[in-house]
Amino acid sequence: MLTFEYIDDDASLTKLVAQYRQSQLLVLDTEFVRTRTYYARLGLIQAYDGKTLALIDPVAVSNLAEFWQLLTVPEITTVLHSCSEDLEVFARNGNCQPFKLFDSQIAASLCGFGHGLGYGKLVEQTLDIVLDKGESRTDWMKRPLSEAQLNYAANDVYYLYNLYPQLIEKLEEQDRLAWVFEEGERMTKDRLTPPNLDQAYLKVKNAFQLSPKQLAFLKVLAKWRLQKALSRDLAVGFVVKDHALIGLAKKQPKSNNELFNMTELTEQEKRIHGKDILALLKTADLDNPPKAIDVIALKTGYKSSFKAIKNCLVAIAENKQVSIELLGSKRHIHEYLQWLWDGKVTATPLLLTGWRKGLVETSLNELKLSNI
Repeated sequence: MLTFEYIDDDASLTKLVAQYRQSQLLVLDTEFVRTRTYYARLGLIQAYDGKTLALIDPVAVSNLAEFWQLLTVPEITTVLHSCSEDLEVFARNGNCQPFKLFDSQIAASLCGFGHGLGYGKLVEQTLDIVLDKGESRTDWMKRPLSEAQLNYAANDVYYLYNLYPQLIEKLEEQDRLAWVFEEGERMTKDRLTPPNLDQAYLKVKNAFQLSPKQLAFLKVLAKWRLQKALSRDLAVGFVVKDHALIGLAKKQPKSNNELFNMTELTEQEKRIHGKDILALLKTADLDNPPKAIDVIALKTGYKSSFKAIKNCLVAIAENKQVSIELLGSKRHIHEYLQWLWDGKVTATPLLLTGWRKGLVETSLNELKLSNI
């Protein structure tokens, strides 16, 4: 049974933060609930500096501002495991990102433990301890939290603090510690930038199927949907589904009868949003429609070029003992190919930046790719 402090008032938090400010290392985790909401609902924050393990109740504490400020202290390394969703929580609730971020999942990958390793597996491999994950699907907004829930939450930072030195040792042996912090900088970049409403249509599934004129309709619909989602804190799919937006952009109903005859929309969507949708469709800028979406996978020579790059990266990954998923994923290869097709005038692709560049640039430059 781990010993921890349960922080549920402002005075206790102030005292805790003062202690943590003296630390160079702060291990964090968050527990949250996300079902129908756009933003995750923060239920618990776990923190450990090697001296005090604290479970901070964000439902009870009225102001967490001083805690969030800890993440921005240059002298403090923030340690998290598989932190993408935690970073969303920090951005939403604290309007901040860790200044110096160490993601133990990425570190484990670079150490050779395997890509995408879960926290429990990493603890088992490094500390030979099997954790009980029985509370992983718990409701973290419900109060009071049970003893089992609190102990489960405490485990998530206690053992991470204890395995951290092993990861550091292995990374330093391979001269890869800087790579982890570089990945941390990349992951936190632009997290505080609000969603681009005018670009929301690009995230609608199958938008590439539409003509420029149809995209003009989709653009106003997707912008409206995202505004609704943000204002109501509702997942976009619970406003109107993607396939319904595509159907509206294709059919462009001009009357209630035309809209209510559409099978792509649910009866509830028609009833709640029908009037707004008809009005929105009239605002589409057909004189200045978006460009057709360029689908890289449909380009001539894509398959052979992708395969050549993938084979090249796999060989490098095996030689350097780096997981191929981390070195060059499908998305990274797409980005690189798009950059080539664009004449190398757009933003430098990830494969040619930072630690990846040193590993792959020469080999990629030697490839003879078709139709590029």
